[in-house]
Amino acid sequence: MNAPLVIVGTGLAGYTLAKEFRKLDSETPLLLISADDGRSYSKPMLSTGFGKAKDADGLSMAEAGAMADQLRAEIRTHTRVTGIDPGHRRLWIGEEAVPYRDLVLAWGAEPIRVPLQGDGIDAVYPLNDLEDYARFRVAAAGKRRVLVLGAGLIGCEFANDLSLGGLEVDVVAPCEQVMPTLLPPAAAAAVRGGLEALGVRFHLGPVLSRVERHGEGLDAHLSDGTRIACDLVLSAVGLRPRTDLAAAAGLRINRGIEVDRLLRTSHANIHALGDCAEVDGLNLLYVMPLMACARALARTLAGTPTPVGYGPMPVTVKTPACPLVVSPPPHGAHGAWQEEGQGADIRALFRDAEGRLLGYALTGAAVQEKLALNRELPALLA
Repeated sequence: MNAPLVIVGTGLAGYTLAKEFRKLDSETPLLLISADDGRSYSKPMLSTGFGKAKDADGLSMAEAGAMADQLRAEIRTHTRVTGIDPGHRRLWIGEEAVPYRDLVLAWGAEPIRVPLQGDGIDAVYPLNDLEDYARFRVAAAGKRRVLVLGAGLIGCEFANDLSLGGLEVDVVAPCEQVMPTLLPPAAAAAVRGGLEALGVRFHLGPVLSRVERHGEGLDAHLSDGTRIACDLVLSAVGLRPRTDLAAAAGLRINRGIEVDRLLRTSHANIHALGDCAEVDGLNLLYVMPLMACARALARTLAGTPTPVGYGPMPVTVKTPACPLVVSPPPHGAHGAWQEEGQGADIRALFRDAEGRLLGYALTGAAVQEKLALNRELPALLA
């Protein structure tokens, strides 16, 4: 039997690639390896579940068995790759050697964990996949107070969603504004105002240092002496691309696993895409670049080498309390933000010294301008 195409990861990246590949190649053996239960779901929907009153089963779109049938593939669940041997085109699962024709790493990113003290740290929940969501839903049953750790994009989305789900929300983060790496001040203020109108309370500046049990609930101790009563903590402080196994196999690593425009790593027959990959210097943890990569890589793996291209990649943030679309300027771009508007309706444009548009942030009613502005933006990878 011919060696299979092996995809490690059954998140949005892995399953999307498998679907695109099967449109082009129905014969090559296909093996997907998943560290979790292999259910198909859309990760962006995790931060909409409370507002829609959906548990993990409600967010799941298909079980692993159904996906195996759909993809004419073998899917191995609750299975962890322990090593990669590029020289012999095989990977290791414990003592088992698994050969591959081509290997695709689509194992995503892992939550950054904040070092905390106290006897309540077992009530701190990272939320990065469907199994995490299931655990958090169980823990939140019957509770009413949640502390969200982190005021970035994900922290704000969960603050909005948990509030819509009827929970009291406090947000703690060591920054001066929400989404400090994405938004200029006026746009950030608009988003914060929308969330505060829902009842979200912000504690920006101090860090969370201790979580102590207090009766049936918790006391969260901040570095400035503030104490917040809550029932559980959702950690949303950011993600770090998973690179350890790739580095151990000798693949080049920077912020993510380095790949070229063909999604090739520094080793032959090994590719990477999704949150773990750094594509031609860009590590973008969003859906649009992932989808572009999956379509291009499927063609490459099916025999037609296809470099990926990124047009404008705006991000629609799920904060219905204050609608937000942001197209961040490229990392290291020289220019300045120009903000106009008031209240919830902010139009912020990032232009270089020659006046060229390199990015934007639109809130409230201003989000209607995104299509026109997209036409003015340059491609990220032409």
